[in-house]
Amino acid sequence: MTGDANRPGANRLGTNRSGTNRLSANRFGTSDADQPTTSARWSARRLNSPNPLWGSNGVSFGPDGRLYAAQFLAGQISAVDTATGEVEVVVPMDGPVQSPDDLAFGADGSMYIADLVPGRVWRRSPDGAYTLISEEVKVPNGITCVGDRLFVNEMKMNGRLLELFPDGRDPLVLTEGLALGNAMQVGPDGCLYYPHMMTGQVWRIPVNGGAPELVAEDVHEPVAVRFDQGGVLLVLSRGVAGVVTRIDLHGSGSRTLVTSGVAGLDNAAFDAENRMFVSSYASGGVTEMAPDGRTREIVRGGLVGPFGVTIDLGGTVHLADHYRLAHPEPTAADGTAESGQGGVTTHDLLTFCHGITADNGLLHLTSQYGDVRTYDPERRTSQVRAIGLDQPLGIAARADGTLVVAEAGGGRVLAIDAADDTVTELAAGLQHPVDVVLDAEQRCYVSDDRLGAVLRIDDGRTTVVAAGLGAPQGLTLVNDELFTVDTEGRRLLAISLTTGVIRTEAENLAVGPPPGTKPRTEPALFTHGMPGSPRPYAGLTAAPDGSLLLSANGEGTVLRLTPVPVAG
Repeated sequence: MTGDANRPGANRLGTNRSGTNRLSANRFGTSDADQPTTSARWSARRLNSPNPLWGSNGVSFGPDGRLYAAQFLAGQISAVDTATGEVEVVVPMDGPVQSPDDLAFGADGSMYIADLVPGRVWRRSPDGAYTLISEEVKVPNGITCVGDRLFVNEMKMNGRLLELFPDGRDPLVLTEGLALGNAMQVGPDGCLYYPHMMTGQVWRIPVNGGAPELVAEDVHEPVAVRFDQGGVLLVLSRGVAGVVTRIDLHGSGSRTLVTSGVAGLDNAAFDAENRMFVSSYASGGVTEMAPDGRTREIVRGGLVGPFGVTIDLGGTVHLADHYRLAHPEPTAADGTAESGQGGVTTHDLLTFCHGITADNGLLHLTSQYGDVRTYDPERRTSQVRAIGLDQPLGIAARADGTLVVAEAGGGRVLAIDAADDTVTELAAGLQHPVDVVLDAEQRCYVSDDRLGAVLRIDDGRTTVVAAGLGAPQGLTLVNDELFTVDTEGRRLLAISLTTGVIRTEAENLAVGPPPGTKPRTEPALFTHGMPGSPRPYAGLTAAPDGSLLLSANGEGTVLRLTPVPVAG
């Protein structure tokens, strides 16, 4: 199995220079050792550590010598001390920048930011003031400075590469026809080098304009083009193996490939000592990578959600984490991750997966792209079960193999036949169905976070089981009690199917945005045909031992809630 660089047994360079990996508080203002969840009925323990970087995309060294990491999913930018691993938020998530995907520094120390989803490019001055440079770039991604000149490209088909002018002059288009541009950099020859992600090519164009020239093709899943301090060209791969390709530009054009194991590479930066630091869109963190592919963790990776959570018959916890299928790493002596200090392993990179359920050795997943797939984790193969759905989220499997899906955007609950994948409507007219669960009689219950209710579906009719619940999302069933995560009240609720009594089981859950953060308008799912920021989804499932597994998406962990024994 290929996983992250922080997986057990990964090639390591050693500890960081301080011998520690000190981190700032996580997004909820608590340390790794703190557990904010409170409950008299359940003990709560993390299965993995909170995420210090909410994903990591574009990275660049700033004038102060720190490595700045753009976090697209978090909407923030943090500075990393590569000697100590300390992380400081510099551009907060409730500021004007919504979805920073790449960044670069100008000659005067200004930070330039590609704000992907709204299509904006920002300047942040050395004193922290923000100026909007452009709203004319569609899906801006790759951004770089050449002295006091600013260049940006578009991550779209037939994208453009432009020079922007902070003084307000109209943008200058250098070239068009990019097949999804991304991280670019000027080379020793004064040309801008950039990838075409969709065609596996690397191109270059003079900074003063001219005809673009093909540099290399059949490059392994290129996502970023970088030059080290000696002028060597390196191309990062966005795939699961963490491939980096070195290309000889001065001689035969020969290539050298190394495999790092850092799944979902996104970007890289070199310090003054020519050490290479890479980021991962899939798992976050910052990793130092040696020329031979060995790695050293600077800031550990973590979950960018998590979204859906499930557990298979063998006890493995599976997470749908937007870009990947992942699971917490066992860290305790008994083979569990109950110590809460574990990392996360990437099993495979999957496309925007959010809902997940385990079923007889298979995993059924829903995608932000609007499809439902059945994934075989042993063979690492997928079968498409349905396409064209409107925001499918929660998913469950009946005993006969029929899949039941909450179609949040369509306000429906759907069934996908096990034999021929025929899609039928079980219920319609809901406001925003999020999760589904089936009881022993195969009756379906659904949570609706806009209605603030849990409903039961009977022959196409819906009956309210419980109302006034805030914003219920994740849903699971233990005996005659339904459990749901109220993300508005940040609490776990139990609903008795026998008496109808609603009881608060746990409070202060790390779900949703951090307390005190100004809420954003609902993010766009797609922009110019490209995926935008995902909508949060706090999953919930019951384990065979009676414990509950909850997606604490506010801090990037999975919580295991275990019943507290009753005294006497």
